[in-house]
Amino acid sequence: MTPKNALVLVEKKEGVVRITLNRPDARNSLSLDLMTALQAELDRIAEDRSARVVLLAGNGKAFCAGHDLKEMLCLDEAAYQPLFESCSRIMLTLRRMPQPVIARVHAMATAAGCQLVASCDLAVAGRSARFATPGVNIGLFCSTPMVALSRNVPAKLAMHMLLTGEPINADEALQYGLVSQVVDDEKLDVAVNALARNLAAKSSPTLALGKAAFYRQSELSEEDAYRFTSAVMAQNLKAHDAQEGIQAFLDKRDPVWNRGQS
Repeated sequence: MTPKNALVLVEKKEGVVRITLNRPDARNSLSLDLMTALQAELDRIAEDRSARVVLLAGNGKAFCAGHDLKEMLCLDEAAYQPLFESCSRIMLTLRRMPQPVIARVHAMATAAGCQLVASCDLAVAGRSARFATPGVNIGLFCSTPMVALSRNVPAKLAMHMLLTGEPINADEALQYGLVSQVVDDEKLDVAVNALARNLAAKSSPTLALGKAAFYRQSELSEEDAYRFTSAVMAQNLKAHDAQEGIQAFLDKRDPVWNRGQS
């Protein structure tokens, strides 16, 4: 477990790794130091064969308020693009790491915070959570958050959020596909933990293969996607866990999974 004053808190239990953004006084805004710490943890966890599921949470009154505006104003202009490239790398890492990543959204997620939610594989939101890309209101269009947002929700809704800066509530986020589940606030941890346990009990290599294939096939034409996923399924069928899972199903017993990532 990391020190309580760390910018990113990490706790692992029974294969589930919980990462908590820990700048509550700054609404967990993504400072350079926080992004560096978060990237390092994600890279480490991606290589951890015992880590089966990742939870991403935030401490305090917000999930994440996006970039640290005060810090941004103090940067030299030459640092602007590297700043956003660092944030983009985090979003791509969330998609590319083998473990399923679940966002636990208890409150407001704005700008790059909304982007974080959109970049996770699953997102469970408390009913009081809100989501917005309000950069337009301060003259800074949410162009990088737009990438993940527009890959989660219909184009007209994405444009409405981006052009107006107006928030949507948790039920709207569920309706349009930004989150995968909405529960009452007091049931958020129960729901998130139950989902994490469900995934942690499955074959890690199978989930890793399936996650990678999901995002890859979405970039292909329908015909190419079927060709690609046919090859993936053939590869999957050769794996230990597929052979074990099928035999266990036929034997009416619980499977014994290979806990590695290969």
